[in-house]
Parts: sequence; structure tokens; C-alpha cells
Amino acid sequence: MSGDEDLIKLYSQRILGLAADIPHRSRLEAPQVSVMKRSPLCGSTVTVDLSLEEGRVSAFGQDVKACALGQASASVLGSVVIGRSRAEIETARDQLRAMLKQGGPVPDAPFEGYEVLLPARDYKNRHASIMLALEATLACFDEIGARAHA
Repeated sequence: MSGDEDLIKLYSQRILGLAADIPHRSRLEAPQVSVMKRSPLCGSTVTVDLSLEEGRVSAFGQDVKACALGQASASVLGSVVIGRSRAEIETARDQLRAMLKQGGPVPDAPFEGYEVLLPARDYKNRHASIMLALEATLACFDEIGARAHA
């Protein structure tokens, strides 16, 4: 397969569709916390605004400045993030990382939408961008937790 065909496969219509329609794309007016994560390799950034109720996501906003793969990842997360616990987000992050880096299976439901990013396994320079939304969300949980114990 030529390089051009690889890129066409990588940026499939499903990925581009997700990238064009990211849920919770607006920033929150009064989040409990906001965290920005940046990929030093490509410069992609994701800023997540988060509020929790009883340890679960009650409000979520994100500002995504990333490649189509990073945008698609943020879209998958945004579509299922409300009501999720830190443990669920962490499991999704770990499973997605294993899928990309170790040939692991697609993350468990409700995060199975990350299946669309299977073609990105061979593009290691895109993995950090794909992980940003999950990493920023976990950092929000951690910051809220740190504030509660301060």
C-alpha cells in the first residue's frame, strides 16, 4: 500500500465525521476545574472544563486544537463522558493506550467508539494527540481530588 493510500485509510470518513462533530465543544462558564494538555511532538492541545457530582462527571466542556485524530478521540470521549467516574476514564485511557501501542483490543463499552482509531496504531507520532482528551480529563479529576484533600 502506498503512503497516500495509508493516509486515506488513516483519515477515513468516520474519523473526519467525528472530528467535525465534537460533543461538548463549548467551554463551561463555571467549571470546578480546567486543565490544558499539550502534545510536545505535534503541538496539539486540549483544554477540558469539568464539574463533578458524587465523583461522576456532571458537566464537561472541551476546546480541541488537534489533528483530525485528536479531534476524533475527543469526539468519542465527549459522546460518553457525562456520568463517568475517574476509574472508568482511567480504564478507557489505559485500554486505548494498549490498543495503540501494544496491539490490544478496542476499549470496553461505552468507549468502544475508539475502534475508529485502530488505523492510527502505525502512526506513533499521532498517539499523544489521540490521548490528550482522556489525559486532560483525568488531570481534572486529580486536581479536584487534590483540592478536596488540601
